[in-house]
Amino acid sequence: MAIRVNTRWRSKGPKTLADRASVVGVTIWRVAHDTGKHMEKEEFRITSDAQYTALLTEIIAFLVQVTDRILYGRLSEEDRATFMNALGQHLARTMQSNLADFLEAGDHMPVFIGTLNARAGDYAEFDFGDTGPGYGFVRYLGEKAAEVMAVTDSRWVIEHVMEIEAPQALRTVVRVIGEVMGVPVPEISAKM
Repeated sequence: MAIRVNTRWRSKGPKTLADRASVVGVTIWRVAHDTGKHMEKEEFRITSDAQYTALLTEIIAFLVQVTDRILYGRLSEEDRATFMNALGQHLARTMQSNLADFLEAGDHMPVFIGTLNARAGDYAEFDFGDTGPGYGFVRYLGEKAAEVMAVTDSRWVIEHVMEIEAPQALRTVVRVIGEVMGVPVPEISAKM
């Protein structure tokens, strides 16, 4: 899965934290979407739009927590809170728009935001060091993906997510965070 992302600005002038959050948000959305499509291509059966959007939500929640951990200590607490709030709002609007297309019309934002908030507490229990997320951090994503896939095909989901999908997603998102935010980022290895 190779995703091309442009991190160069078309317009000159200073960029706000909200501007930067939208770039990271677009990247997170594209990576999550491509990860879901790649899993389908690898013959993991996703049989409904609801199952697919649940998988996207878990991947997005994981990548949002990765973003927050990278920015912790690299931005002031006020700037980090502003950035993360803008990122969450951007992703919630994107998810709302897409869920209205995938599922049915309605307000899908509260469920999405509720999941993001719940996962923030869950991921807080896991290590994230100088080289990126620890084993438990990545395994938790695998477990949540397996729960989503349980109705169709969960036999190898945890291993597949940990060994293939998570490292690929992390490399792209971490690189974009570094470029857009101008902060040092962990070097993500090929294997977790």
